[in-house]
Amino acid sequence: MASIRKRTSGKGEIGYHVQIRLKGYPTQTASFTRLTDARKWAASTESAILEGRHFKTVEAKKHTLSEFVDRYVEQIVTGTKNDRNNIRNLHYWKEQIGDYLLVDVTPALIVESRDKLRQEGRSDSTANRYMTSLSHAFTVAVNEWEWIESNPCRKIKKLREPRGRTRFLSDDERSRLLSVCQSRRNPDLYHAVVLSLATGARQGEILGMSWDQVDLGRQVITLTETKNNEIRLLPLSGLSLEIMRERSKIRRLDTTLVFPSTKDPTKPKDMKRQFEEALAKAEIEDFRWHDLRHTAASYLAMNGASLAEIAEVLGHKTLAMVKRYAHLSEAHTAKVVESMNRKMFGDANAG
Repeated sequence: MASIRKRTSGKGEIGYHVQIRLKGYPTQTASFTRLTDARKWAASTESAILEGRHFKTVEAKKHTLSEFVDRYVEQIVTGTKNDRNNIRNLHYWKEQIGDYLLVDVTPALIVESRDKLRQEGRSDSTANRYMTSLSHAFTVAVNEWEWIESNPCRKIKKLREPRGRTRFLSDDERSRLLSVCQSRRNPDLYHAVVLSLATGARQGEILGMSWDQVDLGRQVITLTETKNNEIRLLPLSGLSLEIMRERSKIRRLDTTLVFPSTKDPTKPKDMKRQFEEALAKAEIEDFRWHDLRHTAASYLAMNGASLAEIAEVLGHKTLAMVKRYAHLSEAHTAKVVESMNRKMFGDANAG
């Protein structure tokens, strides 16, 4: 029950002191210079207490965004690569709005900081990733800690992202690139490119691969540190298996990495410059290492693999990321059906 008492200070100034006492809840008090404000606060606070909303707001007034992020990183974040990216993203929010109390962190404030990323030249896709990191942390604060009543990121519309590019090597380009890579004195680039094409693995997964992930007996590579934090198996066969067997015979004993740096064997080899030189020599334009992954997926589609099978090979949880290859699979299917019909019924146009 709320009670409002009128008070007069020694200077003759009139004020109103509000006290709310409800059974089972801590007493809440506040002072106002206007009776109207005192009544509004009493009504809204009493209602919020009874509905279970008020004390979440109290917590939001105690903690800054920096304190909130620090707790989230300490208690929720693990040591995976994906979480390391989250920590980097959350550090940005600390730099921008870390001094604000959670109660003062509004959608407008978040959007202002998000748009600074875009002004700095970051893509809308990247800005969305930063938003996702913050939103997940806020969800924990709402559901598990009860520090805030609602997630302010939920009120912010996601930026529209461009369709992902699907650049892949033609048969001729693939042949030229492999030929150039194979001609190099050091076989590392050739081996890494072949493995990327043969498995569809990401650049970091190939170059960061260690020998304890390789089982030549079972003919499989086990990826434990993936983008979606799930274990993924990469089958080895044909040339990729032959390459791994060859490398196992000459592996360095001072490192567990399959492709160690010559300067520091504890770190993966940086092949960016070598790859760019090979592309130039092979006269291949507008191509990145990640497009080797697109090439593997595209060839899977053109050889009859379903979208579900492509998603499994690439390690995607949903089909959304592999829909870009659907037209390749459909074109292949159409050719197969056309060939079957010709064999069964002959040329329909033949007289």
